[in-house]
Amino acid sequence: MFIFPMAGASRRFAEAGYTLPKYKLQIGRMSVFEKAVCGFSSYFKSHPFLFIARNDDPDVEDFIKNQCAAMGVENPITVILDQMTAGQAETVEIGLKRSGYHQGGPISIFNIDTFRPSFSYPAKKWMHCSDGYLEVFEGSGANWSYVRPVSAHDSVPYAAETAEKKPISNLCCTGLYHFARAEYFLSALTVEKQNPSAKELFVAPLYNHLIQDGKAIHYHLIRAQDVIFCGVPEEYEVLRSGS
Repeated sequence: MFIFPMAGASRRFAEAGYTLPKYKLQIGRMSVFEKAVCGFSSYFKSHPFLFIARNDDPDVEDFIKNQCAAMGVENPITVILDQMTAGQAETVEIGLKRSGYHQGGPISIFNIDTFRPSFSYPAKKWMHCSDGYLEVFEGSGANWSYVRPVSAHDSVPYAAETAEKKPISNLCCTGLYHFARAEYFLSALTVEKQNPSAKELFVAPLYNHLIQDGKAIHYHLIRAQDVIFCGVPEEYEVLRSGS
């Protein structure tokens, strides 16, 4: 299952004067929502897609339904929340539980304001025995989630540690978080809630609990140009003006 949390407040866009939710903004002939979801078109027929939004946008459910129908998403599931959550991880938790998705199934979490054209799962041997992986690119800055590798020279890319907004390496997360079983995500979140590593419940730090539990957690390195970010007004305006 692919999971797109859409319950954030988009504070920076509201403060900049935008009146539409970020996912409804247009880039050329496509909405930000379409641009984010269409990158996963290879899985539209084979995987369910879960969208978790808030009811402060009264027609969000119809919007998601219509956009998914136009793109050809065959099994879209929508969960509508009536209040803010403690962070992206809790948003996913609530959506998962309300969707009825079986906890033994795999989940991949991605941002609704990031574009990943022509996404496909890693065609690597390690993927078959992985308990989860984080997609990364080489970069820097204090606004990313990070992965510290066991060794940059190993043939198998094991993750030793993850961190939120703390540069522990040059491997920045794209926002694609995969768990081989949904129950791994849920159990790690339960542990994280007991002693949170940040004020918000982020997804990336959850992998630390799985690593400590002996799970095989990997990272998958892609080129920086293969992911496009639209999370702040400046990024959106650059994309809109270039469309």
